[in-house]
Amino acid sequence: MSMTVRYRGTYTIKPETATWTGQLPVSELDQIGIITHVPTIYFYKPPPEWLHPADAIFDTLRGSLSRTLVPFYPLAGRLRWLDGGRLQLECNAMGVCFIEAESERELNDLGDFSPRPEFEQLVPSVDYTKPIHELPLLLVQVTKFKCGGLTLSFSMSHAVADGPSALHFMTEWARLARGERLSVEPYYDRKVLWVGDDPSSTLLPRPPHLEHSEFNPPPLLIGHINNLEERKKKTTVAMLKLTRTQVETLKNAANKERASQHRPYTRYETVAAHIWRCACKARKHKPEQPTAVGICVDSRHRLHPPLKLGYFGNATLDVVAAGTSGELVSSPLGCTSSKIREAIERVTHDHVRSAIDHIRRQPDLTLFQDVHALGSTRGPFYGNPNLGVVSWLTLPIYGHDFGWGREVHMGPGNHDFDGDSLVLPSLEEEGGLVVALCLQIAHMKDFKKFFYEDIVE
Repeated sequence: MSMTVRYRGTYTIKPETATWTGQLPVSELDQIGIITHVPTIYFYKPPPEWLHPADAIFDTLRGSLSRTLVPFYPLAGRLRWLDGGRLQLECNAMGVCFIEAESERELNDLGDFSPRPEFEQLVPSVDYTKPIHELPLLLVQVTKFKCGGLTLSFSMSHAVADGPSALHFMTEWARLARGERLSVEPYYDRKVLWVGDDPSSTLLPRPPHLEHSEFNPPPLLIGHINNLEERKKKTTVAMLKLTRTQVETLKNAANKERASQHRPYTRYETVAAHIWRCACKARKHKPEQPTAVGICVDSRHRLHPPLKLGYFGNATLDVVAAGTSGELVSSPLGCTSSKIREAIERVTHDHVRSAIDHIRRQPDLTLFQDVHALGSTRGPFYGNPNLGVVSWLTLPIYGHDFGWGREVHMGPGNHDFDGDSLVLPSLEEEGGLVVALCLQIAHMKDFKKFFYEDIVE
């Protein structure tokens, strides 16, 4: 399906009233992992009264975005590089990018909304050839379709906000667009993550020194000395649906041989284990092939005391579960689920404190930064023989009503990195799930086969 998008205008949206200016400290967790922009796209079918005048939706979004940037003023700022791959956030009210576009197609032409190359026209692109201090931290694109439907997509810098913070912003923007008041004020004090502490101070408790395998390079394919060859291979994306019954079947299989004193494996622990095993099979690994799965854990409620509601920034930490492909595919599903759980349970208050101290001591953070979007071959690679499985199951990804009803679909804007996967709740069925997965083209057909065939009690 070919699709032509006509761009009506590009605007710089600044906070409606004057906001604080200055340098906002960034935490160690803001400066590792993905530091480029993460795109997300929402699809809407507004009621007929919103179709005229044609500019009503654009005006509503522009005005409410400007108001939302007052409390969320760091998003209107800019990043700067410092030595050693470190970043600085300048709150300078330079504004965010807002793009208005139109398409002659209808939303129904997009079928089940699975990501496809045409979606690139619906998502704001970031020109990474420019210096970082010229790049907006947030870019928004609204595309209106012939039928009156529309897409609302945004690309937000992951160096400024993780998933919970990005969705906090979206939730509040929608509230203000509906004419409601802000619900939860964003909170910016980085001292809660020990930013600015002097590690040599004798007045502060010393952070514990724990093992941090998550900062080690992930495994390579047997016989390879680097991952350059795997990084170059063409990928494809699939949105794989699991019914509530299929999810329950997987959970029952994972929990079959679980000791009764242990709590049952969760949906995420079960489905992530299933994805990992199926990937090992589809990639035709040797039994002795080492493999790792990266797991993103939100530390907000794992710290003592927990981070204040509305903390805006990065408070997620990646941890790693590891094994060999032969071990994973020959053992019961519950054995793989237990590896996922053990990795998640390592994220305690002491673990987070120790990880932050570990990052602070590094002379060069570029080794820990995922800048795949820049075409870089440095930083961690969680493609073959590895995976990353991110859960959006507990995030408020749905229900963003800007005044014309809730979305009919949402998903990742683009997704072209081998081994990337997201687990989302289904919009169609309570208890159902959707797995958004990117794999090498050579592996996807077999993955789909195992993904559904291996759902057995």
